[in-house]
Amino acid sequence: MKAMEKVLVFAAHPDDELLGLGGTVRRLTNEGKEVRAVILAEGITSRSDHRADADPEELKKLQEDARKAADVIGYRSIEFCGLPDNRMDGPELLDVVKIVSGFIEKYRPDTVFTHHHGDLNIDHRITCEAVLTACRPVGDCCVKRIYAFETPSSTEWNYNYPEPFTPNVYFDVSETLEAKVQAMACYRTEFTQYPHPRSAEGLRSLGQYRGTNAGMAMAEAFMLLREIIG
Repeated sequence: MKAMEKVLVFAAHPDDELLGLGGTVRRLTNEGKEVRAVILAEGITSRSDHRADADPEELKKLQEDARKAADVIGYRSIEFCGLPDNRMDGPELLDVVKIVSGFIEKYRPDTVFTHHHGDLNIDHRITCEAVLTACRPVGDCCVKRIYAFETPSSTEWNYNYPEPFTPNVYFDVSETLEAKVQAMACYRTEFTQYPHPRSAEGLRSLGQYRGTNAGMAMAEAFMLLREIIG
């Protein structure tokens, strides 16, 4: 973790920036790292029959919840791009790539975290593809490592298993997993009751399970997609 100084998290929806790596972000920020989040899609508007029917006040409240959660977990900043929720297959991929590239150029991260490409949710898959495209190792690319995180209630629900999540990196979050639970509690519409994966018990159970994978009390698991060692 010493090599990580500037970390950028690209997530599809508000709460994704916590679900897969909240404990890791809290640990990184505790160690003085600069960690920022970018949320590409709106969230919740897909729950209406038509995007235009969604209540703008509810969307505003969701972003307020995200900012409160970001304060709890330690994000330096959280920014919203407003792409259509669960409809990111509508815009051209190049347009999404350009958005991601803009943030890469703005913050110059050495480390990027994003979704796993095999998730059930279409927005997660497109986010991952856009990140990998924007972070191509050409020119003066600043990104030295890219990690994919698992998103409870999406990664494990893709029963076709076209691209299974097979973690090969584990971060010890024994001391920071509860901060993730507290941050998720800021989300009035996303934090749920057990046995849902996004419940407090579900998040703790996943932390314990990933911990047993690697001999730790609590862990978050990732797939290292690329690392460049100069």
